[in-house]
Amino acid sequence: MLRIFIADDHAVVRAGLRHILEDTGEFAVVGEAANGVELLELVRSSEVDLVILDLSMPGRGGVEILPRLREERPRLPVLILSTYPEEQYAVRLIKAGAAGYLNKESAPELLVRAVRQIFRNGRYISETVAELLANQVAGRGVTAGHEQLSNREYEVLRLLGSGKTVSEVAEKLSLSVKTVSTYRTRLLAKLGLHGNADLIRYVIESRLAD
Repeated sequence: MLRIFIADDHAVVRAGLRHILEDTGEFAVVGEAANGVELLELVRSSEVDLVILDLSMPGRGGVEILPRLREERPRLPVLILSTYPEEQYAVRLIKAGAAGYLNKESAPELLVRAVRQIFRNGRYISETVAELLANQVAGRGVTAGHEQLSNREYEVLRLLGSGKTVSEVAEKLSLSVKTVSTYRTRLLAKLGLHGNADLIRYVIESRLAD
């Protein structure tokens, strides 16, 4: 039976995912984590065949934990589960090594299909993500400045662009206010913007807001 770890900060979500997966008789959820630190400890101390990773956990979320998982267990497939649309994060995270990306609003049957496909072929690529990847390869994808940002810079951009203050972003990402301020200054320079109003306008026009 294939062994799965689930990392999500909501216990009810973990319970629901466990039920969906174990009800198939094909998978066993052998570990649960409420944050990235717990997940890394589980991966280091237990055998597992797949990780289902929530993108937006407190502290070290999926964006930050994925590279750590890839570094420590490069052959361990990771399925990203997120509330964000595929257009906002999927291509970025698949390029970073994720085996697949699935929206939390997807039907339970799609979750099972994605897990099966990852075990069978190593990847789950939805039609939407396949089209996004194909457009980029063909030169028709988005070439805006945010595509060149690091994952952390991208997170800070989206949060500041949604109207959050530097302090609120710092609290959400478990960073210091000084660090977020440095990211803000860097973002303004990289994107050629001049202040918070420009950041908000950029995020809205680029359809990066929730």
